[in-house]
Amino acid sequence: MEISTPKLRASLFAFLLLLVVSLVDASRRPPRSVTLSTEETVETYDKYYNYVDLTGRLQALAHKYPHIANLSSIGLSVEGRQLWVMRITKDPNGDTPGKPKFKYVGNMHGDETVSRQVLVYVVEYLLTKYGEESRITELVDTTDIYIMPSMNPDGFERSVEGDCGGQYGGRNNAHNKDLNRSFPDQYAGTSANPETIPEVMAVIRWIQEKKFVLSGNLHGGTVVSSYPFDDSAFHQRNGHYSQSEDDSLFRYLALVYSQNHPGMKTGEPHCSDAPEETFKDGITNGAQWYDITGGMQDYNYLHGNCLEITMELSCCKYPPASELHKEWDLNRESLLAYMEKVHIGVHGFVKKAINGTALANVSIVVASIRHNLTTGHNGDYYRLLLPGTYNITAVAPGYIPMTVHSVLVEEGKAQELNFTLAPVVNEGSGGITVTTYAMPSNNDLNLSTTTNSSDSTQHRPIQPQEFRHHSYSDMDLFLRKYSSEFPSIVHLYNIGHSVEDRELYVMVISDNPTVHEHGEPEFKYIANMHGNEVVGRELLLNLIEYLCRNYGTDPEVTELVNNTRIHIMPSMNPDGYEVATEGDVRGYKGRNNSNKFDLNRNFPDQFFIIKEPRQPETIAVMNWAKSIPFVLSANLHGGSLVVNYPYDDDKDGLSQYSRSPDDKVFQQVSRAYSQENPLMHNGHPCVDLYRGEYFKDGITNGANWYNVPGGMQDWNYINTNCFEVTIELSCVKYPISKELPKYWEQNRRALLQFIQQVHSGVKGTVSDFEDGTGIPNATISVEEIDHNITTARTGDYWRLLVPGTHYITASAHGYTPVRTYATVSKDHVELVDFRLTRFHSDPNGQSPKGPQPTQNPSEKAFQSLIKDLSLGQGLEQLVSSTATENSFRYRRYKELSGFVRGLTLNFPKITALHSLGQSVEFRTIWALEISNRPGEAEPSEPKIRFVAGIHGNAPVGTELLLEFAALLCINYGKNPVITRLINETRIVIVPSINPDGREQAIEKQCTSTQGLNNAHNKDLDTDFFGNASQRVVEAQPETRAMMDLILDKSYSLSVALDGGSLVATYPYDKPVQPVENEGTLKYLASVYANNHPKMHLGDTGCTHNGQMGNIPDGVMRAAERQSHMGSMKDFSMDFGHCPEITVYSGCCLFPPAEQLPTLWAENKKALLSMLVEVHKGVRGVVRDKSGKPIVGAIIVLNGGVRVFTAEGGYFHALLAPGNHNIEAVADGYQQQRQEVVVSSYEAASSIVIEFDMDNSIFGLPRAFVVASAAASMTALVVTACIIWCVCAAKSNRQKDGFHRLRQHREEYDDEIRLTSMGSKKSLLANEFQDESESDEETLYDNKI
Repeated sequence: MEISTPKLRASLFAFLLLLVVSLVDASRRPPRSVTLSTEETVETYDKYYNYVDLTGRLQALAHKYPHIANLSSIGLSVEGRQLWVMRITKDPNGDTPGKPKFKYVGNMHGDETVSRQVLVYVVEYLLTKYGEESRITELVDTTDIYIMPSMNPDGFERSVEGDCGGQYGGRNNAHNKDLNRSFPDQYAGTSANPETIPEVMAVIRWIQEKKFVLSGNLHGGTVVSSYPFDDSAFHQRNGHYSQSEDDSLFRYLALVYSQNHPGMKTGEPHCSDAPEETFKDGITNGAQWYDITGGMQDYNYLHGNCLEITMELSCCKYPPASELHKEWDLNRESLLAYMEKVHIGVHGFVKKAINGTALANVSIVVASIRHNLTTGHNGDYYRLLLPGTYNITAVAPGYIPMTVHSVLVEEGKAQELNFTLAPVVNEGSGGITVTTYAMPSNNDLNLSTTTNSSDSTQHRPIQPQEFRHHSYSDMDLFLRKYSSEFPSIVHLYNIGHSVEDRELYVMVISDNPTVHEHGEPEFKYIANMHGNEVVGRELLLNLIEYLCRNYGTDPEVTELVNNTRIHIMPSMNPDGYEVATEGDVRGYKGRNNSNKFDLNRNFPDQFFIIKEPRQPETIAVMNWAKSIPFVLSANLHGGSLVVNYPYDDDKDGLSQYSRSPDDKVFQQVSRAYSQENPLMHNGHPCVDLYRGEYFKDGITNGANWYNVPGGMQDWNYINTNCFEVTIELSCVKYPISKELPKYWEQNRRALLQFIQQVHSGVKGTVSDFEDGTGIPNATISVEEIDHNITTARTGDYWRLLVPGTHYITASAHGYTPVRTYATVSKDHVELVDFRLTRFHSDPNGQSPKGPQPTQNPSEKAFQSLIKDLSLGQGLEQLVSSTATENSFRYRRYKELSGFVRGLTLNFPKITALHSLGQSVEFRTIWALEISNRPGEAEPSEPKIRFVAGIHGNAPVGTELLLEFAALLCINYGKNPVITRLINETRIVIVPSINPDGREQAIEKQCTSTQGLNNAHNKDLDTDFFGNASQRVVEAQPETRAMMDLILDKSYSLSVALDGGSLVATYPYDKPVQPVENEGTLKYLASVYANNHPKMHLGDTGCTHNGQMGNIPDGVMRAAERQSHMGSMKDFSMDFGHCPEITVYSGCCLFPPAEQLPTLWAENKKALLSMLVEVHKGVRGVVRDKSGKPIVGAIIVLNGGVRVFTAEGGYFHALLAPGNHNIEAVADGYQQQRQEVVVSSYEAASSIVIEFDMDNSIFGLPRAFVVASAAASMTALVVTACIIWCVCAAKSNRQKDGFHRLRQHREEYDDEIRLTSMGSKKSLLANEFQDESESDEETLYDNKI
């Protein structure tokens, strides 16, 4: 039939076009379901499967064997093809704890195709032989097998059959990226753009999620098994063997494959492109063959818990299909035998000692093998090992490590080895504990957090029953009631007191409420900051009731409580609430605290100085926020209906958008709340009160709404890890009680949804690569976001991020930073762990060269003690365990002398009392030494000096040091920590430098200068000069006594206590003195300030001396506070070679005695922290090759500051955390250099410096110089003889002249002597100086 009309021709053309498009689309899109006959599932081994065929084949097999097979996709290729994975195991839809996971990945390079087909054959073989062959049945029953036939389906579709050399493309993905060069690399980092390698990103997520034990990556192009590492730090093209820690194990695994392959085991593949290439036993180290960066097998080993090797299966990359059956026959036994090796070594579980629950991410450490793996989410692990005897340790941050010695690993099945770990410490959250129940009840332990769909649709959560306004007393009883009724999930504590001494309560709700659980985020709600804004206060009480009543029955609540530590503060301003009145719509009565200050204008601000004194409620919250690693927070207010996010103000003080670095995150979490509150989300909150107000989506930038300097939310974001927003909950500030149910209904979903936001972004652990311990205070930075967060004390962290791919770097003092990327989804938090390598390890993991100090068990125990005291609650526990009973009072000189004498009489074995000298009025200046061997020289121990009372009108320091001395003596032999610290430290306490001034001072005089000076009216802190040329008068006797003590030069640290401010200062007091080691000095001052509850907040609050506002971290250089010459700390630095910090303990110089207990409580922990800190830095011994110690050697730190070796060749220097260079110099020896890493929480790095004799003179060999000198002397003697002979002949004529010479000999000798002295002086000073230059200036210029 003829088609005669254009319309019919057009219709036919459109139909044909549609048909073609449909066919093309079908080739890329997997069928919805494929059902093949039994005959079609039988493998023929004679054809390649394209993507559609492969999809159909795998779906058919999964459909036929559902009891042991499950097909899923882990992601999409660039062109949208599924990355299919067939899981084969008994019960493939569940997760059986303890079953090791194995994987094969094929066709990573799209044109290397044998692997693709062979893995399909493996799938078919395992499924069809299951239940028929015992070997296969056992393998499938006991192993969780994952097989990915094609990682690069796009590349395969472009490849050409018969292309043996890869000439026609297809190797790379559709973005032309080589997938085996695109993984994060240990030496080269991350280079590929994640958006161009979706296949790699999918596999990385898969590896991180599954924690595979063993893996094989199948390739083509030759015949060999290649094992890690694939590259080295040198990136030598070939020939460099890059050895991993498990090198012997990798060689064994590679041999398992090669020796079961008839062709591979010969080691002679005879490939046409490299006919001479051979591989001994058919295996090779990857980098030795050729160096590749970004390979998958190295990533598996370093970051995935998994050992992987690469198998090259055929010389021809894409051989004809007729070769497939032969390739299957060659590889079948190798593939099966290699899978079976997943069951060698040791395996087991790690559980909590408290309740037997599984511990995930525990490091399994095998002694002598510096490569750890971690447990899965069920606490299970598999550690592949060769036969032998091993010491194996389970290490988890926050838990006591457990070591099992002499574990025997034999041939065959893995040895079972289980671990049970106990927590390091059950820490409280601070403040006064009202309820201390911590253990979940047995009923709670048996509760399931999963509910089937039918149950969940019928479940109705229990809603709060009581809606009323709670007075302070009512709230107090409410909180105590719930803490008593739900002890397994509730912990009540307070963080401080209000102005009127009401407790600032916090209720914690979690499955383990009294401790921070590693990996579990901390969340907080704060309400009633403004006392008359009450809706938040009542909603939080409702929330407490809701969470407690529904835990264990409501899945959402149970999951939140089990996985989050939720802190709820119903009222930050209880005093203001008590004066507020019900029905207040927009008033101010009760808004402020009892001192009439707005608490939300009282925090330190980034743009403006807050002049109002810091309030007790503010200080309590600041300390609380810094003591717990909060991740997310909300501050609940009233007066509008909107979520307000940082920043709250800007540098210009204008109402305009003030964007924080995390603006997108803040918008995301703000919308999470507002969209669950319909009234808030519509953006028109209070039309009756504020008709023109509109907030898009119910959220607003704070400064864009109105400026709030001194706000709490900005302070949280800038000074802690915590992201906080402010939520305005009601248009009416204090609504009548009958309206409260309405507010609960409007906000209950939003309150829960906001807590859920803490589980977004990324989280993980930063740990030490060598021992697996967590690294505290490591920095987590995200590229293009100028805001870092830090890890908690056990190395865990949480970083809120918006969905997308982010580059993340973890760094820490003394470690090499690690950079990787993570793809964040909106549905769950992404786990990203970092394992950092210490600086002192070279690229191959070798230890530092040279002699290393030996450690006995006692030294190791002390190092562990220092670490425990430096992290977490170690010092807090020491403070609480060393309480002493004392009725504090001020002691005059006579009583002070009696007190220190009494200490020596009562504790003679650990104390010695020394007189340093006498004051102008003949009062003795006492120095009390506390040590296990007082009076004996112990140069190997650090020596610390505590001094006070240089200004007699500031006697608080004197009383603090007397109490400190009593605490140390009384607890010696009773408290093991104090005992060990005294045994390992030489402590010298000088309680009063200026006893005469103290006698003149008057109590309760905060600003009086009476008693400041000594009896000669001299400020002693202006009297310390190193050279008499700087003095107008003779040094004061008190000054001379202290100078003699300082010039002992054996001290590592000095702490001076003074008064009149609240700050810690570091050298120098001189106005223009450059500071070589300012980082270390500032760090030492910050250690004291950070252990003081108020000082680290940076608010002096001292109105009388003009020091208002914020001093960052409570630390400043002394000259910035009040510069002057002749200070004790400057003298200590320049002439005592000892860093000294001055601590000002309070604004009032001479406060009432009633305040002494509070001042002691504030400074006790900080003083103890100095005893811990003096054991850090670097210490060591200098000796020659024979072992003889070298005394007086100069140790130069970072090219500047110098210390000297003492008796026995010992030295010790305090340094800030980080990497430092040390040079040792001694006459007659070659200069030595070392690099050390100093940690903020570990005892001093101990080093041994051995000197070689200096065999060079003036840069020339010693033998050459000596021979030359001998020849020169011989020539000189001969010349002298000749001259003598000539002179003798003329002697008679020159007698008279010679006589005149003798007459002036005395003058000549004097000139020679002066010239000689001048030369020595110039040599010692290392420079010439004119007469105008003072001796002290010379000493400063050449200080050592």
